[in-house]
Amino acid sequence: MTKIFTYFIATVLMFLGDKVLSKGQPEEWQMGFQEAASPLMAELAGLHDFVFWIITFITVFVFVLLAYVCVKFSAKRNKTPSQTTHNSLLEVAWTVIPVLILVVIAIPSFKLLYKQNDFSNIDMTIKATGYTWYWGYEYPDHDDLAFDAIMLTDDELEEGQPRLLSTDNMLVVPVNKNIKMQITSDPAGVIHSWAVPSLGVKMDAIPGRLNETYYRIEEPGLYYGQCSELCGPGHGFMPISIKAVSDEEFAAWLEEAKEEFASNKDELIVLK
Repeated sequence: MTKIFTYFIATVLMFLGDKVLSKGQPEEWQMGFQEAASPLMAELAGLHDFVFWIITFITVFVFVLLAYVCVKFSAKRNKTPSQTTHNSLLEVAWTVIPVLILVVIAIPSFKLLYKQNDFSNIDMTIKATGYTWYWGYEYPDHDDLAFDAIMLTDDELEEGQPRLLSTDNMLVVPVNKNIKMQITSDPAGVIHSWAVPSLGVKMDAIPGRLNETYYRIEEPGLYYGQCSELCGPGHGFMPISIKAVSDEEFAAWLEEAKEEFASNKDELIVLK
């Protein structure tokens, strides 16, 4: 009995451990959205579920109605076909009811669309530039700190790092801050797309154009995304790795990053 209980506890802990590790990244055989890591993604998932139940009801209703009509008005049951040409009440109903349904869907949709483009309360800005094939990041609010994030190869991965999603340098951000992402692509490059599903963010990176979006991460952790625009042979090797930390940890990382990437920049200048 004790062995069974111990095995049960171990299984539960292993399951919970997988859930913790998988937060901010896809799971095997996943069918739905990733767990929402930002208020915006939570609202997107809520709108999706709301619309899902509406379209499910419509689908079931139409199916039942068709089945009813096929049975009740079949040739066997109606030797003499009906000569009905119209029904004013029914015609008004099937016009008004769909309009009302669309209005019910449109109101929360427009509210969410407005919220996705509301940059009135931004705490910091980060610029992401898509190259062929990796991402470069700049922190214009923090002495123009800049670095590249290149995917780790299989032999470079450490334990716990997901394959095809981990980068050598992570995009580090503080939690509970509204972070505006300015997204573009190398002028000599192609179109990319900066997407992190758990944050509800997906924005095209277009050469010569600066697109903007924002997100707010509420819990510390690791969050992953990928380029979501077919951009060439390296499309599947442009991951996005985000590390959300506390304000204190972010400040400490900034000091270290400024020294590390400043030295890298000096080395590049010497090589040139």
